Amino acid sequence: MLRTPPMRLLRLLHPLLLLPLFLPLFLPLAVAAAPDAALEKLETGYEAQGWNGVGQLEIGRRGFCTASLISPTLVLTAAHCLFDPRTGKRVDASALRFLAGLRNGRADATRDIRRAAIHPDYVYSRHASVADVNYDLALLELQSPIQLPSIQPFTTGAAPTDGASVGVVSYAQGRAQTLSYQKVCHVLGRADSVVEMSCDIDFGSSGAPVFEMKDGRPVIVSVISAKSKLRGGKVSLGVAVAGALPRLKSELALNEGSRFLRPPQGGTTRLIGAAPAGVRAGGAKFVRP
Repeated sequence: MLRTPPMRLLRLLHPLLLLPLFLPLFLPLAVAAAPDAALEKLETGYEAQGWNGVGQLEIGRRGFCTASLISPTLVLTAAHCLFDPRTGKRVDASALRFLAGLRNGRADATRDIRRAAIHPDYVYSRHASVADVNYDLALLELQSPIQLPSIQPFTTGAAPTDGASVGVVSYAQGRAQTLSYQKVCHVLGRADSVVEMSCDIDFGSSGAPVFEMKDGRPVIVSVISAKSKLRGGKVSLGVAVAGALPRLKSELALNEGSRFLRPPQGGTTRLIGAAPAGVRAGGAKFVRP
């Protein structure tokens, strides 16, 4: 069980690092039996085949996150992607757009968002607490279904176990125009719904699906939320989806886009949000939200 560090220690933390709350749980980095794979760009239709249900979530003119199709009408991403980091206010669903399989500036399918729901226990903050990372999930309903043979929704499954091999398909700064696939990275440990991994992610990767291969098929077991450092190396934090998805579907059925507005609250976790205002997908630079 994780122990909460004293508040005196929290005040000394560098704002770009996550709470040391995770360190006692995740110290045994030698848990991985095989080395992590390097990122591969999925630049051609052949290379992207089977992965083009992953897409870029455009957020007005302020940037993007990564998202994934889990049914012809539903897209899964991180909750903090739906908030404006400057104001802390919820972004209206009309400002969101899903670009499935975006490669080299062209998407296999583009859909506006009809409505969106975040986990009812999620509270947005630029410096969220570890507890909030547990709930950093959002479900979006498309204006019209994506029903193309080349774009198949992904199934979701139970959270991965410690030491499991997983993979991530994502966009990020410096690779905003084309999907990148890390075939193998590893689960370093878990705490509640938070999964810490060795996966290579960066700003813009928020909402990216974490896959575990089951019976030869990719299954989404987590969604990328934040990044940190451990013993000088980069680590990623994801949120397990299995327990939260039924609640998100229930919230989506009720949500008309206004009931989840919440003011920012204090904390120390750094999320990996979208680009600043005026930077489109593939723009020059990303900054931390």
